Amino acid sequence: MCELLGMSANVPTDICFSFTGLMQRGGRTGPHRDGWGIAFYEGRGSRTFHDPRPSCDSEIARLVQRYSIKSRIVISHIRRANRGRVCLENTHPFTRELWGRHWTFAHNGQLKGVKRLPLGAYLPIGSTDSEHAFCWLLGQVRERFPRLPREPRTLWRFIGERAQALHRLGVLNFLLSDSRHLYAHCSTSLAWITRRAPFGEARLSDADMTVDFQRETTPDDVVTVIATRPLTTNESWNVMAPGELVVFEAGEVCGQGGSVAAADRATG
Repeated sequence: MCELLGMSANVPTDICFSFTGLMQRGGRTGPHRDGWGIAFYEGRGSRTFHDPRPSCDSEIARLVQRYSIKSRIVISHIRRANRGRVCLENTHPFTRELWGRHWTFAHNGQLKGVKRLPLGAYLPIGSTDSEHAFCWLLGQVRERFPRLPREPRTLWRFIGERAQALHRLGVLNFLLSDSRHLYAHCSTSLAWITRRAPFGEARLSDADMTVDFQRETTPDDVVTVIATRPLTTNESWNVMAPGELVVFEAGEVCGQGGSVAAADRATG
């Protein structure tokens, strides 16, 4: 199985600390040696890096670890291949355009029979079930909403419903973003933590590294990190339930539920 890492923040923030922990799992403290990728949002656009090499041995990963790219939304993935060969085109996250925005998707799991789902405007470049699922999901959104819905919760509910359809095909842990919201769907394993004032220290579980966030942030900062498994040993993470979808905006939860039916409650 692959592993995911995401971030939603209310101010441009770097993810060097969490990414340092994740890259160790890409072949050193974990078996995910079949490539990695990361996407940083800047406005509606995204800056992406991909490498089919293990992240623990990747010079590109070391560059990202050192280079403090600040973003409000980040999606990252380390791969353990089960379907599709190890190559650049099969390396997550995947990106497509809709409504003049970059949509980014990374998936952990296997979806039996997903390639029988008919595709429309979006076609896969690689051979993974993950990219096929993304193309189907975004195609469904495009067909239902030729224009961006006025009410965000309308879109959240629809994505939640389509996620439930994919969830019935197997394991569907994913991160998805449209440059404004970050969607996190859990099938088997996904957890998140929101850091806000008063900030404290955090210690990585996969590397000998501790950060005092009080020295790295301002009192107004809100930063949420999502990961397949908690990345730190001294913090309390929120473990998501199977079938749960959580929507984040600017570091805060703005929708939450089995199919985001709870989005109505979250937004009033």
